[in-house]
Amino acid sequence: MNVIVAQSGGPTAAINATLAGVFTEALSQEHIDKVYGARFGIKGVFEEDFVDLSNVLKTGEDIRILCATPSAALGSCRFRLPDYSENPLIYEDIRDVFAKYNIGAFFYIGGNDSMDTVSKLSRYFSLIGSDVRIIGIPKTIDNDLAGTDHTPGFGSAAKFVNVSVGEIARDTSVYNTKSVVIVEIMGRHAGWLTASTCILQSVYGAPQLIYLPESPFDIEVFLNDVNEQLKHENSVIVAVSEGVECAAPEYVDGGFTPETVDAFGHKYVSGIGKFLEKTVKAKIGCKVRSVELNVSQRCASHIASKTDIDESLSIGAAAVRAAMAGQTGVMMAFVRKGDSPYIVDIGFVDIQGIANVEKKVPSDWIVHGNCVKSSATAYFSPLIRGEAENFYENGLPKYIII
Repeated sequence: MNVIVAQSGGPTAAINATLAGVFTEALSQEHIDKVYGARFGIKGVFEEDFVDLSNVLKTGEDIRILCATPSAALGSCRFRLPDYSENPLIYEDIRDVFAKYNIGAFFYIGGNDSMDTVSKLSRYFSLIGSDVRIIGIPKTIDNDLAGTDHTPGFGSAAKFVNVSVGEIARDTSVYNTKSVVIVEIMGRHAGWLTASTCILQSVYGAPQLIYLPESPFDIEVFLNDVNEQLKHENSVIVAVSEGVECAAPEYVDGGFTPETVDAFGHKYVSGIGKFLEKTVKAKIGCKVRSVELNVSQRCASHIASKTDIDESLSIGAAAVRAAMAGQTGVMMAFVRKGDSPYIVDIGFVDIQGIANVEKKVPSDWIVHGNCVKSSATAYFSPLIRGEAENFYENGLPKYIII
């Protein structure tokens, strides 16, 4: 038989390592002939936009460079597969495509909305009595997928965020004047990335304040928090999740919250950092600036976590083995066995119980709504360790283009 792998949702610095894991393990299976990559996610499946990955990934070095290549090498999409009852034709088209290309397994690398596609497809193929196996492989820098200890891509993003905030802390420490720097970090409903900056507090004493979407946010309380820190600190670093909900009229009505939504109906979120910057300037009057890390958090492969890249390779390979063992309708998952030493196993969970479920930062990690317990570092620290391999040509990173 042949297999298809596709990528979906927001890219990460490790999503191509997962692709590499699927490809290399599939080639080692005697019952798999070809490994197709579908361009632009599930849309590439019913549009038959395929590439035979063996024609692109020809050497071991190609695989290693792919693991160091940011973004989604196959392209991505934000396409919500309709329910079978709403549009049976699209499912029948996918069934016919799979039959045409002799597809025995489909691997979908993605986040919450991608797992929804895995759930719907696996139910359909089960309904029609097909033995095509549908396997979800987690991916998201937001770390908000239920059923897995953490998600591939999160460790590298957390490493970039922590390095960036640490560098900002060092930069601002050179002055003996009062200043505030607000760093806006990705996280629509779950503040895992922002929470990970608690790692820095024992190293740099910053960020002094951490705000997550999981906690209510009040602008007056925030200003009091900043003023308290300025009493004994020259430089105050604030880490804030982009999805923090602020009810202040100046924020809601001041053009800081975009009204547009993506294809999944998710509202774009950004602007909290700039709003807080303007508020601190107006109400406190000290030197202040905001920094929005933006997409750099998910594409900074030059500082990827080796742990993240290695685990992403492994979970892609494990997905193939699960499919060949007859599993379908599951998402691969990390199961943590220990923090120190860090030990993790790879298993799988029923997709029906986790699709469209968001995993939030535990409430008992959050202190006074503006800090994360230092004990949480035991969870975060192992995920950012190690320096991933990089390749350069004429001073610039070398990437694989599929």
